[in-house]
Order: sequence, then C-alpha cells, then structure tokens
Amino acid sequence: MAIPASLTKGLTLPVIAAPMFLVSGPDLVVECCNAGVIGTFPSLNQRTTEGYRDWLVEIKSRLKPDAAAFGVNHIVHPTNPRLMADMMVSVEHQVPLIITSLGAVRDVVDAVHGYGGVVFHDIANVRHARKAAESGVDGLILVANGAGGHAGIINPFALVNEVRSFFDGTIILSGCLSTGQDVAGALMMGADFAYMGTRFINTTEAEAPAAYKDMIIESGATDIVHTAAVSGIPANFMTKSLQANGIDPKVLPDHKLDMGDEAKAWKTVWSAGQGAGAVHDVVPTAELVDRLRSEYAQATEQFAKKVGVA
Repeated sequence: MAIPASLTKGLTLPVIAAPMFLVSGPDLVVECCNAGVIGTFPSLNQRTTEGYRDWLVEIKSRLKPDAAAFGVNHIVHPTNPRLMADMMVSVEHQVPLIITSLGAVRDVVDAVHGYGGVVFHDIANVRHARKAAESGVDGLILVANGAGGHAGIINPFALVNEVRSFFDGTIILSGCLSTGQDVAGALMMGADFAYMGTRFINTTEAEAPAAYKDMIIESGATDIVHTAAVSGIPANFMTKSLQANGIDPKVLPDHKLDMGDEAKAWKTVWSAGQGAGAVHDVVPTAELVDRLRSEYAQATEQFAKKVGVA
C-alpha cells in the first residue's frame, strides 16, 4: 500500500485529476502538475494519434522541473480502433502514468512496465478488480457509487475494504471527492490517492463550456442520474442535461457501447458526480489545488486533535 516512487516527484497532495472525456486538455494537465497534483487526459480527447503525440510534446515542454507526473487514459475496448497506435506513442514518449479503462490487458501493462511506467486501472466492482490485479497493474482506481463519468454503484467503504483484502498495490478512490477534507477521508479509509473529476471541471483551464460549469454549480446529489442510456455503460449525468437532450430520466432508452458514438454523446450530455453539490465556483487550477491543500492540512490537524495525538 504505497504510491509508486516514480509518481512521488513534485507531488504535494495525493490527488489525481481524473481524465475527463472532452474536458481534460493540455492546459488543465499542465496546471495540475505544476501545482503539485497529477494531471491526466484521455488520448481520445485528441481526434487523431498525431494530434495526441503533439499534445504530449506540448505538455512535456510546459512542465516545470519540479512538476508532478502526468498521465494518459487509454480505452482498452474492441471498439477503440486507435488503442495500439496511441499506445505506441505513449511508449515512445514514456508517459509516466497510464490509466486503462474498459479492459485490463497484460500486453499493455508489460509495454508500460518496459520503460518504467506505472499502470492504474479503473474498476467498479470486485470481479473486475481481481481480473485487473491478475493482469499485473500497479494500482486500482475504485470507481465507487456517485462518481462522475462511467461509475459504479458500490459503497466506497465496502469497495475499499474488499479490494484491499486481496490487492496490495496502490488504491485510488473515486466518487464524490470535492474537498481537501474528502482527500483526507479517502486516505483514512485506506486509499493512497484521491481521484477527482467533477471538481476539476469547474476550473478555468478545463475544456468544458461555461454552461456546463454553471450547471454543476446549480446541481446537487439528487440532480444526478446513473444510466447506461447515453454511452452503453452506466455513468452519471446531470438531470437537466439529459432533459435538454430529449432524454426522460424516468424512461431511459437502451444504448449499446460504440466508441465511435462517444464523442457525439458526451459533447451534449454532460456528466458530473454526486459531489457536484460541494462545487460552488469556477477557479484557476492552481488556486483550487492551494485550497485543497489547505483544507487537507486543516482536516488532518483537526483529526489529530480529536484522537489526542496533537
């Protein structure tokens, strides 16, 4: 149970800004890393493999010498025709952290380990966690109930405890984490990293429309709908966004996963986690990380006093 040594450089808070489809780009990644947390993005946010390579070159050129590591998300699914080409670029540029979703493949893990990189894999249930662990991943991202994007339905306490019983690698907890207090709580539960998505949508560097960010501020936990009707895989979306696209949350249609339709679907139907109720503003990423760091320090100090060790 630890953070891989290659990811500790420049890290000032155990937080990973999640790779958000159509939202995370070079500006958000660079600002996260330079502020001391791990910034990530999906390779598919660039429309071509060549464009993806260009982004890697740009990001690496803008990182400060003491910046935290960055990561890239690859969708390991048969309907993603770019997986192999994008992976070759990741190996070429030796991306420090690779996040895999919708499939854990030993060949991908071996390729990343070949240059000294780290692989974390998204899981939403224990069966998937066991399969990913068998593939040799370094860490498991536990996507618990209430997380934005593709999300699970299992309580985070239950998920962390059960996964930790058989997995001794890095555990990253995802789901409704919006504040520095939440980061401290995740670590107290046994996680090594807090995984934050929705909170980073509401930064000035995030590539989300202003109306999207405003809708997050206006939404609370009860304004989030968990459905597979948008992309074919269960995910959390804001009720107002579903309704604006003619989708009745009470009568949800069937949808089959096809990566070719993903960009179209997620561009107009906006995702957010149940932690949206704790997001009240839009701020620069550096300011947000400073705030999270201060809240985290305050939370740990208060806990120490409560248990009588300070």
